[in-house]
Amino acid sequence: MTERIRQIHVMSDCTYGRARVQAELRDMGLCVNHKRIELLMSQAKLRGVSRRRGFVVTTHRNPQAKAAPDLVKRQFTATGINQLWVADMTYVPTWAGFLYLAVVVDVYSRKVVGWAFGERMTSDLVIAALNMALHTRRPESVIHHSDQGSQGRFNRSSQHRVL
Repeated sequence: MTERIRQIHVMSDCTYGRARVQAELRDMGLCVNHKRIELLMSQAKLRGVSRRRGFVVTTHRNPQAKAAPDLVKRQFTATGINQLWVADMTYVPTWAGFLYLAVVVDVYSRKVVGWAFGERMTSDLVIAALNMALHTRRPESVIHHSDQGSQGRFNRSSQHRVL
C-alpha cells in the first residue's frame, strides 16, 4: 500500500496530501481509512503541499503590560444602549498590503459606534475608534471591553466616565 501511495504522490509532483491520495485510491477501487493513509505517508516521509495563505497575527500581548480587570466577566449582555461597548481590531488584505480596522460595537444595539482604518496596527488606531464612539454617542458612563492585544491601553475592560 505504501508503494501505491508513493506512486500517487510522485504522479502529483509531490503535491497530494492525505485527502487527495485517498481520493485517488478510491478511484482505483481501494477503500483505505484516512488514518492508515496518514500513518503510511508519515512513515514514508511523504507530505502534500498546502496552497493556503498564511494568516496574520494581530494580537501580540506585551508581557510587561498589566491587564485591566475583566469588568464584563464574559457576560456580553446589556439592557440598554451605551452600557457596554466591545472593541476589536482586524486586518483587511489589499493588493497594496494590509490595512487595519479598529471597531467599537455597542452590545445592546449591535451597532458599530466607532471605527478607524490605518496602515499600521497601533494604539492610536484603537484610540481613534474609541474617540469616534465617544463623540457620536456621548455616553455618561460606559464599559469598554477589548482583547489583550498589543494596542495595550485598552486591555480587557475599562470603565469610562464622560464629563
